[in-house]
Amino acid sequence: MQFTDQASRSRLNREFHSRPPIPLHGSAMVTHVACLRDQGQDERERGHFQVLASALGASIEQPAPELAILYSDKRCVRWERHTEFSSYTFFHMEITDAAPFWQQAPMAGVPAGWLDNLPGEMLVACCIEMRRQAVDDEAALISQFAGDGRQMVVSRAVDGAAWIAADFLFGGDSPWGDAFSRFVLINDGMTPRQAGRTVQRLIEIETYRLFALLGLPVARELGQWIRGAESTLADLTGRIEAANGLKDEHAVLNTLSALSAEVERIHATTGFRFGASEAYHALVRQRIGELREERVPGFPTFSEFMERRLTPPMATCQSMRARLKQLSSGLARSSALLRARVDVGLEQQNQALLQQMNQRNKLQFQLQETVEGLSVIAMTYYGSQLVHHMAAGMEAKGWHVSPEVAAAVAVPLIAGMLYWRLRVQRTRLHRALVKGD
Repeated sequence: MQFTDQASRSRLNREFHSRPPIPLHGSAMVTHVACLRDQGQDERERGHFQVLASALGASIEQPAPELAILYSDKRCVRWERHTEFSSYTFFHMEITDAAPFWQQAPMAGVPAGWLDNLPGEMLVACCIEMRRQAVDDEAALISQFAGDGRQMVVSRAVDGAAWIAADFLFGGDSPWGDAFSRFVLINDGMTPRQAGRTVQRLIEIETYRLFALLGLPVARELGQWIRGAESTLADLTGRIEAANGLKDEHAVLNTLSALSAEVERIHATTGFRFGASEAYHALVRQRIGELREERVPGFPTFSEFMERRLTPPMATCQSMRARLKQLSSGLARSSALLRARVDVGLEQQNQALLQQMNQRNKLQFQLQETVEGLSVIAMTYYGSQLVHHMAAGMEAKGWHVSPEVAAAVAVPLIAGMLYWRLRVQRTRLHRALVKGD
């Protein structure tokens, strides 16, 4: 059977299958770094990843344009490019199970100079220490990775086949003082693919947690501006009520328009960040739900910890976004109200102007009628004088015509003809004005 495939069908399906979790068969140390991307740094990232492959003596596989993997002896490194960040995940398959928890080096075997020159700004750095062991004594296990008094998040997951512990601390807040937050994952019966998926979920929880929090500084800074803008809007609303005349109304309208433009600018610059934070938060909650947690007495679960620590910042972002939208709506309503008042004032001015124009037209018409009457009298006078001179000439030739009588008879005839002619012209002009010609 022959079909005409849509142009992007195969590419979309390869993208769908391009990022499967890497199966983990035994103990492993998984380290993940995510850096904010700048425009135009794709080639730099590819070149930097090639430098790592050369240093490790490994070849690169690229199953998708946004994904590359290199394999070396007991080590795998995965580079992924996302919408606003690029990530590097290091799988080190040889770790010592006998060593104490939290003590494994996060980036063992990776050239330090290569890490120093990572493109972009690093936001996420975490390591997951996965041990494969059967848990016979739960209390002893918990005391191993949560016995130093630190506030820990501990839960059983994957239907009881895994134990997970984390403190979500790094830098100066962490006991180790480095850039990495740490997780411990105990594999107590997971299959290799389950272990790979669980590690991937923990990586995504940590990554999306921090990227969701990128909206919080924006929300805090925006909150100060919104408070001032809301106060300004309240003041402008009062000035609308107290406005006396078009001059005051135009001044208020100009201020409202400037504030509306500033609100739209801020909405355009913060909309993506708030929308992204909301999407990342939803992904964090989804990935935690996929862990299928069970409570460990005395410790909060990942779900409870995130609801208590991550939900309030996200609520702040949502609140700022809603307040900005309400501010925009309030400005729009105030502007519409003021424009209506300005329009009513302009209509009143136009009506008064039209009345004045009508009054002037009436006066001009009356003046024109007066002038026309005077013109008829003057033309009648001159016409009668012409008739008088004609009759005087005829009388001098022997015709029995009295100049005075001829002039007297000609006066009403001339006046009537002139009046009729002016009336006809006035009627035609009126019809032309009515028709709009």
